[in-house]
Amino acid sequence: MADRLQKIMARAGIASRRKAEELILQGRVAVDGRVVTELGIKVDPETQTITFDGRPVTSEKKIYLLLNKPTGYVTTLSDPQGRPIVTDLLPDISQRVFPVGRLDFDTSGALILTNDGRLGHFILHPRFEVNKTYAATVAGRPDSRQLRQLEKGILIDGHRTWPAKVRILERKAAETTLELIIHEGKKRQVRKMLAAIGYPVKKLERTAYGELTLNGLQRGKYRRLTERDLKKIFSGKIPF
Repeated sequence: MADRLQKIMARAGIASRRKAEELILQGRVAVDGRVVTELGIKVDPETQTITFDGRPVTSEKKIYLLLNKPTGYVTTLSDPQGRPIVTDLLPDISQRVFPVGRLDFDTSGALILTNDGRLGHFILHPRFEVNKTYAATVAGRPDSRQLRQLEKGILIDGHRTWPAKVRILERKAAETTLELIIHEGKKRQVRKMLAAIGYPVKKLERTAYGELTLNGLQRGKYRRLTERDLKKIFSGKIPF
């Protein structure tokens, strides 16, 4: 089936769709031996030969990983500051994978990595309402009125968040640990939500995508996901 060239390259693990567009414009991609430099062209990988820098572009076997990310790693595939990147934690994985969504440098927990762009789209797009669960420790003791603000939706960066599910996991004299469940994924969203009610985050961990939890996975380790695991992300039915 014919599809846009940049999408085929992204599915094959060559680069992200945006980066693939740059590679096409640079004249590094050919179809049936002819260099292509225009965007939007559709190609059938079953009947046409695609090459990148002279090497055939073939669809890689799809791979799905769950990593328990430590703090001190960035969720990009390179870093101009030279900081450690999450793929450094995958020494046995030869395929090019990308993280599904972000976890800040100082945030730990569940991070899915894959070479399947469709999966990333369905997890990240708010329309599919995939829940992401976080455990956030804040200084002080937010009261029920303040937590209701999060449950109703709160204005951050000119945008009102979708209502969050919030419950208290633990209260101590000087700090509180909350569980927040949201299905959006804007940059530093949980931190901004809690700062907006006057309780900056001291520690943040993502604990689950949908019903897929870390389930004993040690910090800094990863495991391969099965079809059963993927169904847990989407509450029982994979949408593709």
